[in-house]
Amino acid sequence: MRPCAYLRPASVAEAVRAGAGHPGARFLGGGTNLVDLMKLGVESPGLIVDVSRLPLDRVEPTDDGGLRIGATVRNSDLAAHPGVRSGYPALSQALLAGASGQLRNTATTGGNLLQRTRCPYFQDVSKPCNKRLPGSGCPAREGVHRDLAVLGHSEDCVATNPSDMAVALAALDAAILLHGPEGERTVPVTDFHRLPGDNPDQDTVIRPGELITEVVLPPPAAASLYRKARDRASYAFALASVAAVLSVRDGRVERAALAFGGVAPRPWRARVAEDVLRGAPADEETFARAVSAELATARPLRDNGFKVDLAHRLAVGALAELAGLAPPA
Repeated sequence: MRPCAYLRPASVAEAVRAGAGHPGARFLGGGTNLVDLMKLGVESPGLIVDVSRLPLDRVEPTDDGGLRIGATVRNSDLAAHPGVRSGYPALSQALLAGASGQLRNTATTGGNLLQRTRCPYFQDVSKPCNKRLPGSGCPAREGVHRDLAVLGHSEDCVATNPSDMAVALAALDAAILLHGPEGERTVPVTDFHRLPGDNPDQDTVIRPGELITEVVLPPPAAASLYRKARDRASYAFALASVAAVLSVRDGRVERAALAFGGVAPRPWRARVAEDVLRGAPADEETFARAVSAELATARPLRDNGFKVDLAHRLAVGALAELAGLAPPA
């Protein structure tokens, strides 16, 4: 047994003070990732700050027509919320694709954003891993890396971000509200997760003691969907996934947003593809050209080059479906 202190704070302010005052403290929401990592010995927090009872479990409309999602809203409740299903179908689809019903009933919005990679070397404390122990090495580069990154990785880390929800939020231009010792700040979801560079142990831009309190979605501006490819039909992490947002006017792309999952250390917002799409004819030739331009920077390893083609097919198919050029998948 590893000794560990436990605190159930009465307020966000108390939670932040506790998190900031104890190096190595961890916030606990649903515990679907943190508790697993503690069992594996990957995480050994000296203090667990249980935020699951804080009043952060609501989904409410914003004044401008968007949605405000509390950090402890359960994934199952968020997926089923009428405002999410009607205005942000990509988010509902991503959540339903993400885990079993039992896990969705427990996992929280904030915890989903903070879940750590499922790279087998990260989860095995008997193996080196720069993300777990900086400077120890990345055996995945020459070892088992079929499921790992083809975009945005570095010499020090090729792990992928496992979240489906975060991919949809990235395409939907969501923002994350953080409370910390220095006050409150807002970070776009697209800037929240870090690329590894030479500091792969830092997954996000979150600062010591900061707590995610809510996620804010702008008003829905276009149709959206989420598509995911995996090794089995359910309860598996993405080999590649895509969240797409598209509006078409007079046969041309008026607005497009695209984000990939399963292929990079963070949800990969496809800015290059979006630039190609904007104002171009809304046809499959344009979609293919745009996605190819985005994936031209991919750097697959020995065994995961198939992900590039898989991501390409998913993205072109999703855009075609949103444009009415293909039947629903």
